[in-house]
Amino acid sequence: MAATSTEEASAYDRLLAKYKRVANIQNAAGLLSWDQQVVMPDEGTPARSQQMSTLSALSHELLTDDEFGDLLDEVEASDLTDEQADVVRELRRDYERAARVPSELVEQISAASSEAIPSWKEAKAEDDFSTFAPHLEKHVELKRQYAEYIDPDRDPYEVLFEDYEPCLPLEQAEEILAEVREVLVPMIADIRDSDVELAVDAFEGEYPADEQEELARDALSTLGYPWERGRLDTAPHPFSSGTQFDARVTTRYDESDPLGSLFSTIHEFGHALYTLGLPDEHYGTPLGESRNLSVHESQSRLWENHVGRSHGFWEHFMPTFTEHFPDIDATVEEAYEAANQVYEDNFIRVEADELTYHLHIVIRFELERALISGNLDVEDVPEAWNDKYEEYLGIRPETDTEGCLQDIHWAYGNFGYFPTYSLGSIMAAQLFASASEDIDDLDEKIAAGEFGDLREWLRENIHQRGRRYETNDLVKLATGEDFAADDFLSYVEAKYAELYDI
Repeated sequence: MAATSTEEASAYDRLLAKYKRVANIQNAAGLLSWDQQVVMPDEGTPARSQQMSTLSALSHELLTDDEFGDLLDEVEASDLTDEQADVVRELRRDYERAARVPSELVEQISAASSEAIPSWKEAKAEDDFSTFAPHLEKHVELKRQYAEYIDPDRDPYEVLFEDYEPCLPLEQAEEILAEVREVLVPMIADIRDSDVELAVDAFEGEYPADEQEELARDALSTLGYPWERGRLDTAPHPFSSGTQFDARVTTRYDESDPLGSLFSTIHEFGHALYTLGLPDEHYGTPLGESRNLSVHESQSRLWENHVGRSHGFWEHFMPTFTEHFPDIDATVEEAYEAANQVYEDNFIRVEADELTYHLHIVIRFELERALISGNLDVEDVPEAWNDKYEEYLGIRPETDTEGCLQDIHWAYGNFGYFPTYSLGSIMAAQLFASASEDIDDLDEKIAAGEFGDLREWLRENIHQRGRRYETNDLVKLATGEDFAADDFLSYVEAKYAELYDI
């Protein structure tokens, strides 16, 4: 990136150098977080809590020191290239948001998260919400303080949402989600009234975890996961984390549900592929970082739903599946139907079908808004959760383990996170529709196990652009259209009308 003068290049380069120190500390903290969830001994929490707290405070102090602010002012007053101006815009947003929050509070939030994670694991295992409740209470209190420091005059939930989707107004997000909800609720009702019987029992049986792991590894290799920059492990809640040089995938195994681990693995592959597709040369700068969680989720949902749940994918992958589990007696068509069934009684979001999934998100969205606003007490979360499942999905969890304790995100204090899941699914449909127009015979390529063109299209149109463009601009550049729900609604209406004859 050429600058207009030696002096300006020096100021700009010094600004980036300071930010790289922040990014490296945050990436190191991410690795410690991966370790805590995957391999850390059970009693490692006290030390890990202090380590994470120290790193959070240190990165916050570096980002908000006077020299960083002075360099921003100096660089902004100079003539910049368009790319430099975009980088500085991102750094200004990060700086101003962080500068409003005291380091002590950042440290408290990090420590609270480290302490909450093992408590959540214990509470989930023991089906005991009361074990986790004090930690959730603390997170809610700390996040209210956090939002008030950033902007005391705005809805605190709107402020928290910007941590995960800083470029998309919450009002726009709500309008898109409302449009989807209005279509999905009657569609799901029609599906439940349908007389069509899909091959929902196609994968009934027992599938040993070690063989499922081998299947997951084959799926990752088939899709193009570069093992020299990644690895596969297990975690209570599947996730992916890392950098463009090291992006790791986790999954979990249920010996009665091989599709669960398979789709979790493909989902996390999408996340990892985005991370790995960020430009190497811009590591540690906004140009080498992902845009936000909505865009990140679009990548995982694209690979999970538009690839992994497609008829073409099962045409290609079914022989691999039967190689690992030769007793399976399902056709490609039956596998496709089983992969796309709409569940009547599923309580678990990460195991949800493609349609009811979004009602799981709406429930969490509404509950955490009520928590942050003070309209819902923490002690009342289990009952409120169960009531909403009964209202929206017609089912009522019998335990907190399958109810309000199923997700790890509140253990991290991640309020404002959940809407990005549905927004990502909606964005995925728009991106895949555009990729299908640009790539000749994409469906046939998927059926042949040829994923290179799709990987390259995503790398060029999304991954390589880092944080240069804001969300709406990035979608417009990639697809030529404004971000909207149209392609998602067209996709699900056509797909499920054919499956269920509605």
